Amino acid sequence: MKRNIWVTLGLLLSLFSACELDETPQASATADDIFGTENGLKTYSYSFYDDITSASNAFKGDAMADYGAVNSLNDFLVDGAYSAETSGGWDWSSLRNINHFIANCTSPNLSEEVKNDYIGIARFFRAWFYYDKITRFGDVPWIDKPLATDDEALYAPRDSRTLIMEKIMEDLDFAYNNINATSSEGTTITKWTALGLKTRIALFEGTYRKYHAELGLQNTADEYLQHVVDAGQELMNNGPHTLYTAQGTALSQRQLFISDAPVTSEVMLAVAFNKELAILNDANWWWTSATYGPRYGLVRPFINTILNSDGTPYTNRPNYKTEIFYEECAGRDTRLAQLIRTPGYTRNGVPSPPNFASHTYTGYQPIKYTLDDSYFDNGAYNTNAVPLMRYAEVLLNYAEAKAEMGTLTAADWKNTIGALRSRSGVTGGINTLPTAVDTYLQQTFFPQVDDAVILEVRRERQVELALEGFRFNDLRRWNRGELMASMEWSGIYVPALNKLVDLDQNGTMDVVFYDGNQSEPSINVPAGVAKVPIGGKSTNFQTLTPDKHLEWFKAQKRTWYADGRQNLYPIPATAITKNDNIKQNPNWN
Repeated sequence: MKRNIWVTLGLLLSLFSACELDETPQASATADDIFGTENGLKTYSYSFYDDITSASNAFKGDAMADYGAVNSLNDFLVDGAYSAETSGGWDWSSLRNINHFIANCTSPNLSEEVKNDYIGIARFFRAWFYYDKITRFGDVPWIDKPLATDDEALYAPRDSRTLIMEKIMEDLDFAYNNINATSSEGTTITKWTALGLKTRIALFEGTYRKYHAELGLQNTADEYLQHVVDAGQELMNNGPHTLYTAQGTALSQRQLFISDAPVTSEVMLAVAFNKELAILNDANWWWTSATYGPRYGLVRPFINTILNSDGTPYTNRPNYKTEIFYEECAGRDTRLAQLIRTPGYTRNGVPSPPNFASHTYTGYQPIKYTLDDSYFDNGAYNTNAVPLMRYAEVLLNYAEAKAEMGTLTAADWKNTIGALRSRSGVTGGINTLPTAVDTYLQQTFFPQVDDAVILEVRRERQVELALEGFRFNDLRRWNRGELMASMEWSGIYVPALNKLVDLDQNGTMDVVFYDGNQSEPSINVPAGVAKVPIGGKSTNFQTLTPDKHLEWFKAQKRTWYADGRQNLYPIPATAITKNDNIKQNPNWN
């Protein structure tokens, strides 16, 4: 099936080309070839996947996140660097393709059931398209038909997010009720994928309305949160998906990201790759290279939120601030060791601690998407499938919606948050609702939240879905975008300079940190040991915090404007030039 998708998609894309809303796809095949047979509809429907088949949508999606330290900032976070003139994303070619299909899926040669099946698939992708637009720009024009060159809708103003969200829900309900497929190899959608997407979109909208009083829509927030609950409950009760546990507590979660074939018991939609067809991804290259990617490292405040294996907060340990790397990794939720290089991690059978020589700045080097063979590190060689939707996300969406409405029960907790924690070896607090507020989590991330249940659901979400591309939207919907600017990019504890450090305690020294005012460490350093200067020259961005933790890029100011403009992107100036009925988003003029 995967091979067929790639081959037929390539054929279809060679038949169609257009980029504006008022253009009709140009085809060498006849309308009857495409719209008069079920195989034609199926072939056309593969084109809808084009916008979501880039694996980087997932594994690079959190490149701009509060919990990731990188070697260069996105212009969106640099004061004065981002504007309507540099903005993008106001592209409608995918929508034109979808609407053209829906408008022409009318052949009398096919049954209504068959036509509605494929129209349901099209409407699923239209919902996804508009979700992307509304999270990026807010109000946008609603267009549900192909447009002619003289159509007045080409110059229509933006429709309200209220209308857009109603239409998205209608599209997803139609998709669920009419898509026939109930299972797949993980690379095509099913009726259950439609429910999964509904939980994602409705959670975004419900919480965005709740935490953004400026919209004047807080009284309708629960309507969307209830959509999450209803869709999630249906999927949990009657759907085919479960949490994958076959690899045990130590490996099951990571297996979802390093398997060549999507693990369809949990993975509801994925991008798959094929070495024979030379369709590969560059996850290893991006996550290990000194030059290709941003040398992404997770930061200590986030790592501190990953629980102990007994379910207690890591920051409850009396000496948590001064534990060396080996100590802080011991006795934790196993998702820590499935997320970053920890003691015991090997590549090609060789112990592989965090690589300070050519990658990590903080010591917390991600492995979630990387294969453990270094062969894959030097180009786009990866064959592992990249999940775009998981059953775990549905459980989190369901739990968060009920927590926000104050209706989450102990049974709900056990079946959602408790199940996710149990999968990763956590033994405590999996059957009962939390009652105590973790002050570290609250003060560091969510000071406006005093509900212990909401706080713990958010903790679980940021740990379970780390690096899967959700974080930026999560922060904006919670109205916590300022974390993008304020989060300390700190790392592991460094008790002393000019001291050899064995990160994984295997008897081999790995790194030495030394005074950057000196050209070299003041001690003899064996070959193969990374040398990391701390402070000194103004060009050295590696420093220490007052409590002796690594800190990266403190000199580079990150900006999140107090007026909240970054909760939306600016409408590109070119779009406003073409249609002066389109008005700019607040404070981007």
